[in-house]
Amino acid sequence: MRVLVVEDNEILSRNLVRFLISRDIFAEAAMVWDEGLRKAATKYYDIVILDINLPGMNGLEICKALREREKDVSIIMLTSNSRNEDIIDGLDSGADDYLVKPFEYSELLARMNAIMRRKNINKSNTKISVWDIELDIQKVEVTQKGKEVKLSKLEYDLFKYLVQNKWMALSRKEIYETVWGEFDWDFMFSKTIDVYIGYLRKKLWKELIETKKWYWFLIR
Repeated sequence: MRVLVVEDNEILSRNLVRFLISRDIFAEAAMVWDEGLRKAATKYYDIVILDINLPGMNGLEICKALREREKDVSIIMLTSNSRNEDIIDGLDSGADDYLVKPFEYSELLARMNAIMRRKNINKSNTKISVWDIELDIQKVEVTQKGKEVKLSKLEYDLFKYLVQNKWMALSRKEIYETVWGEFDWDFMFSKTIDVYIGYLRKKLWKELIETKKWYWFLIR
């Protein structure tokens, strides 16, 4: 999961990012509204945590702008206002959820996970898009900018699994069991997955897949 925190309270912003990172979630912050819009426009995020009271531009306006630019991004509004009217305004501007300050980080995480589970329901769609790449499950085909990309069966199965779980870190064990259909602890030291990740980077986009020591996940 990739998260952008747009919050001008430096202490809250820093602590929230630290909390999310401690839960193995990629998170970064933007302290001002224009930085938040710029990051959201140039990087992929699953969720934007957005303060409604930002200097320079109202969070509701930012929410509307984000929704127009990024249809797939989920937005959770943060505010110190608890009036029903403010909650309604936040949801009407395109937010997926709303939290009133002060809040428990555990509650925020639970709401984030609920949003991701709802997104996960769409994994059964026959077509899945990641930037300019489209995977057609029914046709067993991958296209980039409308042009077919030839993948082997293992390359296709691996890419499909990564795309269907694009907001989740996937372990070697999970990948071997799902894509290769088996797992042995000797596989943990095998370079097989590394080789196939390399194939996908060459055929699609080298920055599409981010690698950690024992995990891979789509970042864009």
